[in-house]
Formats: sequence, C-alpha cells, structure tokens
Amino acid sequence: MPCECDQDKMSEAQVLDKPVTNEGSVSVRMPTHAFSHHWKEFACGGGSAFCNILISYPLNKLIFRQMMHGVEATFALHQLKKEGLVFLYRGMLPPLLQRSLSMSLMFGIYDECLEPLLKYNVNPYVSKTIAGVVAGCFEATLMPFERIQTLLIHPKYHNQFNNTAHAAQHIAKFYGIKEFYRGLVPILLRNGPSNALFFIIRDEFRVRLPKQENMLYDGLQNFIAGASIGAFLSTLFYPLNVIKIGMQCELGGPHRTILYEFNYIMRKRGSKFGNLYRGALLNINRAFLSWGVINASYEVLRKLLYS
Repeated sequence: MPCECDQDKMSEAQVLDKPVTNEGSVSVRMPTHAFSHHWKEFACGGGSAFCNILISYPLNKLIFRQMMHGVEATFALHQLKKEGLVFLYRGMLPPLLQRSLSMSLMFGIYDECLEPLLKYNVNPYVSKTIAGVVAGCFEATLMPFERIQTLLIHPKYHNQFNNTAHAAQHIAKFYGIKEFYRGLVPILLRNGPSNALFFIIRDEFRVRLPKQENMLYDGLQNFIAGASIGAFLSTLFYPLNVIKIGMQCELGGPHRTILYEFNYIMRKRGSKFGNLYRGALLNINRAFLSWGVINASYEVLRKLLYS
C-alpha cells in the first residue's frame, strides 16, 4: 500500500495521535515511537477489561442463564433473586482474570502482528484481518477460565464446587487437561473473525468521527463507538456463544462436535432458529455497556501511558 514514511517501523497502537495518510478510508499512522512501546497496548487492554467486568458481571450472569436454559429474562431474574446476593458474584474471578488477560492479548498481540504486515506493505484490510485472527487464537488459550466460569454459574454445580480453585483441581484430577478445552471450536470461530471486524470497524469510525478536544465529549464518543461495534458483533456471533455454553455445561463424557451441539439445541428449542437468540436482547444491552466501557477506558489509559 502507498505510504510515504521516513520511519522504519509502524505501530497500529498510535493511530489516534499521529499524522496519517489514507488508502481509501483506511488510516495508517506515521510513527514516532519505538517498538518497545507495544507493552502499553497489553496494559491498556487489560486495564479496560478489568473496569468492564466489575461493572457488567451481574447482567452477564443473567444473560448466561437465558443462554443456558432458553428462558425469558424475568424467569432468569427470578432465579438469581431466589439464590440471593451470596451467589450473585459467584464465578466472577475466572472472567475477571480471563477478560483482563484476554483483552491484554487482544490489543497487544494485534498491535504486534499488525506492525510488520503494514511495514511490508500488505493491504491494510488484509493486515488487520490477519492480526485480528492471530490475536483471537492467542485469546483462546485462556478458555479454561470460561470453562470454569460456566460450571460455577450453573445451578447444578453449586454444591459440587466451592470456588475457582476447587473446580480447577477437580477437573484436572478426574478429567484431565482436555476437559478444560471443551467447546474450543466455537470459541475459535468466534474470536478470530470478531476481533478482525472490531479493529477494522473501529478504525473506520476513527477516520470518520470528528476529533473532540473536550475530554468529556471525547470519552462519550469513544464509549458510543465501542458500544455500537460491540453490540453488533456480539449479536452477530451470539449463536456461537449459545453452542459454546451448551458444550461447556457438560462435565465428562464425549466431546460433542459443534454441528451435533447445534442440532441438539435446535431440537430442544422447537427447531426454530429464532429461539437460538433467547437472551439476545439483554446480550445487546450487556455488550453495549461492556464494549463502551472497554473502548472508553482503553482510550483513557492509552492517553495516560502515551503522554
């Protein structure tokens, strides 16, 4: 791609603050920082996820119940109220660790992969797609956290597992490492494409949205941009999350294929594809809040670290 630049290295992490050239609607920064600054992307990604989990976990748990049982929001809410506050934040540690590490990898690995691709003049859309997919595959290594969270949230395991460590020890002792990776295929199919689309769409927003000098307006703009992208992608890949949860609700036994699980869920829900989207409305609200917080806090942390 055409890019006149006197620097040898490019880093997608600095696109907002550096001069850019355009190829079509794709922005490419003119870097002034050294490669060593990549660690800041890992820190910004992890910090933004930490803020998000603390805020959105109760809503996320409500959506999980709808995915798991295919019930209405009021019924799932009644379940949580009946269980009480003691169990409301049960299972939060795995997603807190998983999402913080996952977002750290998502932003950090993406930036690490994108730089050499842009440096060697690979098409920017292709570069962002490749970098997003690679980052998504790295994120999948953290799926044992998702696996344990699913078991801790499921009501039938409330009396079987005391906490995250207890569940991890039980799985490792009686089922082996493979059990931690039950449901890997839908996670890979979700992570890679969704990451690529997120970064591509986010950069398109950056090019088109006006630059805000006021910190409050800038934060609000970043929140709305991240929230809109997150809600769209979360809805697009929602069926894969339903299939993943269906797989991970089982402990032991054969590892079913993604096609088998899809057909099984469809039969349970009356063979209506629309029933696969039970909980999607709350999921949109959860994703809107989560990705809005992630994108806005990421930009705040980024400005603090790069200033």
